Amino acid sequence: MLDLADQRDLGEGYRRLAVLDAALRDTAELGAELIRIGYLGLADGGLRLGDEPAGPSHRLTTSAHLRRPTTPPRRSDMGPTSGTTRAPEGDSSVGVWFRTICRWGLEVTTQRWLIDRRYELDALPLAKGAMGEVWTGRDVKLDREIAVRFVRFPDGQLDQDLVRRFVRESRITARLVHPGVPAVYDSGTHDGRPYLVMQRVHGISVADLVAEQGPLPIGWAAAIGAQVASVLVVAHGASLVHRDLKPANLMLEPDGTVKVLDFGLAVGLDRADLSKITLTGQHLGTPAYRAPEQVLAGLSTPATDLYALGATLFEVLTGRRLFGGPSSHTVMYRQVEEIAARVAALRRGVPDEFDQLVADLLRKAPQERPSGAAAVYEVLARVAADLEPLPGVVDPAPTNPVRAYARITARVHPGGSLAPVTPVEPVGPVGPAVAVPRVGPVRSAGSGPVPRPSRPAETAVTAGPATTAGPTIPVGSTVPAGSTVPVVPAARDGGSSGEVGRAELRQARDEARALARASRYSQAAGMLTEAVERAERATGVAGADVLALRLELADVLFDGGDFHRATRGYELLVGELTRRDDRDSERLLHVRVREATCRAMTGDVERALAQLGAVLPDQEREFGVDDPRVLELRRQIGLLQLGAGLRTAAGETLTALLADIVRIWGPQHPMASAVGQLLPGTDPPATTTPATAPPGATGRS
Repeated sequence: MLDLADQRDLGEGYRRLAVLDAALRDTAELGAELIRIGYLGLADGGLRLGDEPAGPSHRLTTSAHLRRPTTPPRRSDMGPTSGTTRAPEGDSSVGVWFRTICRWGLEVTTQRWLIDRRYELDALPLAKGAMGEVWTGRDVKLDREIAVRFVRFPDGQLDQDLVRRFVRESRITARLVHPGVPAVYDSGTHDGRPYLVMQRVHGISVADLVAEQGPLPIGWAAAIGAQVASVLVVAHGASLVHRDLKPANLMLEPDGTVKVLDFGLAVGLDRADLSKITLTGQHLGTPAYRAPEQVLAGLSTPATDLYALGATLFEVLTGRRLFGGPSSHTVMYRQVEEIAARVAALRRGVPDEFDQLVADLLRKAPQERPSGAAAVYEVLARVAADLEPLPGVVDPAPTNPVRAYARITARVHPGGSLAPVTPVEPVGPVGPAVAVPRVGPVRSAGSGPVPRPSRPAETAVTAGPATTAGPTIPVGSTVPAGSTVPVVPAARDGGSSGEVGRAELRQARDEARALARASRYSQAAGMLTEAVERAERATGVAGADVLALRLELADVLFDGGDFHRATRGYELLVGELTRRDDRDSERLLHVRVREATCRAMTGDVERALAQLGAVLPDQEREFGVDDPRVLELRRQIGLLQLGAGLRTAAGETLTALLADIVRIWGPQHPMASAVGQLLPGTDPPATTTPATAPPGATGRS
């Protein structure tokens, strides 16, 4: 029988275990706390460990042969009503109890666990972050190593919108086929949390490599950056933005290739960015690599990844972070307000071309950065020469299979440049004439011009009246000289509406909607594309039916995150609906806003601002100046201005908007709080509307 002091100690231990069992869902955290309770209890009591391990590390390294965790004692063993507590049979020492607690903790923290009856995961996660965690393990069915990424809900509660976006992005990532991106094997849900099963990558992170060796050789810095840029070319072409590019997410493998990690949890280009992200207070990205537009407006475009790549190259070349500070707020302030030092001033021998590229990538205004990842790749590929050995990091064997394979593929198109994967700029009407304001470059003191690839020469195309013999190119359209551009035929207005044709269209539309509801957007888009092509060839399908089908296709592409293709579809629809509908028709307004949103999401912020500014007065005329849709559009304009570095124009837009929100809904409305949080990042409004503010973007009387 234990004395009263021992009973009190054990009662407290059990109380804490009960709290832990109810509150902690993470078995690793539970095991760690069990170990702490047990060993502290042993130490406090001055008890010997006997034949128990000297510390938890002994058992943590021998997980292969472990059994199931020892069954915890039954509640009846605590004897709450009798005032006594029974010790394990054959030993009345309180030390046995604490040693038992230690054993539970050690076994919990080293026990593998199985999900979906297929994936055996290690006991402890490899890494944790604000948005998720990574576990390593094995696929017991195929007997191969895997890495599993779980979504972490910010407030611990199920977020259906986050789940929806994760499912969509996991499917986009699965289609992202590139040697520099880990392959996606599977996805699923465990205990309400979605997960992604991916290829296990071995090697050393670039962050660890810099920490161990300091600044990397210039050739290797360029080689790592070039490989990352080639990944971004493909990702941005698929409307996928990484948002958290940094050295810790770059893995240098023994064969010298670089894998870009964390695409599985990258929140892709999403229309919600313009309408919801500041309402939720969500900020993505690591402060040390976060672009100014992420800090100010929470917006991410391909230019955001280029800034993060610049910050990564700065760190790889200099051995220190771009900006430091005692807090994340200090770092983010410096990202917005301070000009980074030139790499050449901190390290000798950096080629001028490389130094200029890093400076251009770190421009504060997104429109001043290089025009795309393909242009960045070309510069880095020229600098990536004389790759000296990295002993212990890169395998020097000339027979390395990856390099042997690459020697042959490099001969396919020697000396060729990396063309962007972004689809060809569409042709077709773009709606009402809009005067596109020229956004003046925001230059810093002492900075030189930013080299940007010149645009191809454009050639005006003139076409006669439309005929049924083939597709027509709208009058006034321009196409890059010497290029071949696919043109979607115009919908037919004539012809009888045959029952068979309409029935087929209805069936295709219903099946596509069912697929879209299941987040199978790619398959839904493929089905609608085929239906549109069949309908345009048929003589018995009315033009209105084809138009409705094309609108549905564009919306599916938009919802699925394929903003490049959606832009082309909406642009052509704007032209046709302008001829068919009234200028203020709700359908036309919807298409015009969607087209501008697509352009913003793919980085063409200047044109997006012009288009949103043009549609705003039409929305006000149709819905009224106090309509929530109008107020939301004005907020989107302010966000884009802020993200583009037009802080004075953003201050004008958002200040006037906040006054109207308070007038209509009061100061406690969530949108008032969201807009108010944006204002500190703006410049004080000017006395007159700046030239860069889109028409109608400022206050309403």
